[in-house]
Amino acid sequence: MRNSRKMILLVSLVVVCVALYLFQGLNGNYDYALPRRAIKVLAMALTGVAIAYSTVIFQTITHNRILTPSVMGLDSLYMLVQTFIYYFFGSMSILVINKNYNFFISVIAMIVFALLLYRFLFNAGKRPIYFLLLVGIIIGTFLGSITTFLQVLIDPNEFTSLQNKMFASFNNVNGDLVWLAMIIIVLSIIYGWRTIRELDVLSLGRDNAINLGVDYDKIVKSMLVLSAVLIATSTALVGPITFFGLIVANLSYQFFNTYKHSVLIIGASLMSLVALIGGQWIVERIFTFDTTLSVIINFLGGIYFIYLLLKESRAAT
Repeated sequence: MRNSRKMILLVSLVVVCVALYLFQGLNGNYDYALPRRAIKVLAMALTGVAIAYSTVIFQTITHNRILTPSVMGLDSLYMLVQTFIYYFFGSMSILVINKNYNFFISVIAMIVFALLLYRFLFNAGKRPIYFLLLVGIIIGTFLGSITTFLQVLIDPNEFTSLQNKMFASFNNVNGDLVWLAMIIIVLSIIYGWRTIRELDVLSLGRDNAINLGVDYDKIVKSMLVLSAVLIATSTALVGPITFFGLIVANLSYQFFNTYKHSVLIIGASLMSLVALIGGQWIVERIFTFDTTLSVIINFLGGIYFIYLLLKESRAAT
């Protein structure tokens, strides 16, 4: 009952944020402004739910609350793919102009990379948590170094166009891609929701899950694929938001204090909607576009990430 009241509170906050963003300052421009705002809200909702869902199940599989798909290098790979396209093909290439081609290339590259990385890390026996974190950071740094090297060599005019890809933005979301991403994300969540009870058992650990009759390896592999698809789709849609999943997932753990993934995932998704929609409203109405939402999220998320690392190190000692 207590968690039900918390859920109602979050739903109420989401409704308030959506209403403020959609209807404040319309001044009668319903035909022009309202559909465009609705597409942005839908893009933020899809992004938030995809990141929250993928982060919670990823942390359940890895049995730690610090690792996220983004921290493991997916965001760095996205920027490398975009820089590679601009460097070798230019901003007037069909791979840039045609948003669908760019979207599919980014999604496929990130999914293939994630599957290869997960296969190496999680099938090679039990690894210490900090080993996984270290590998993820090293890979992200390595990919980032290659990206920076190509960006130094790129034409300045091409780099100016590339800068739009460096930070997540909801201002120029392509409507066609939103509907395509919605199909992918909704189908992925429907597929993953069938194993929501098994995730509750997986949180007990490999041995306990196997003893309780769960096909551990099969569930882990399918959830890793699902996590990769969700985070790749959201990143390709709006751009990288590195620490966002880390924030909403851990806040959901603390706020609801339960093992049930049905509650944790829905709670994290609602928190992500409040953060993205409410945050975008603040960026547009209070900061008047002087900054972007992703910059604020990454700044706060970086601080929160350091806090969690210190907390885990103290608990270990």
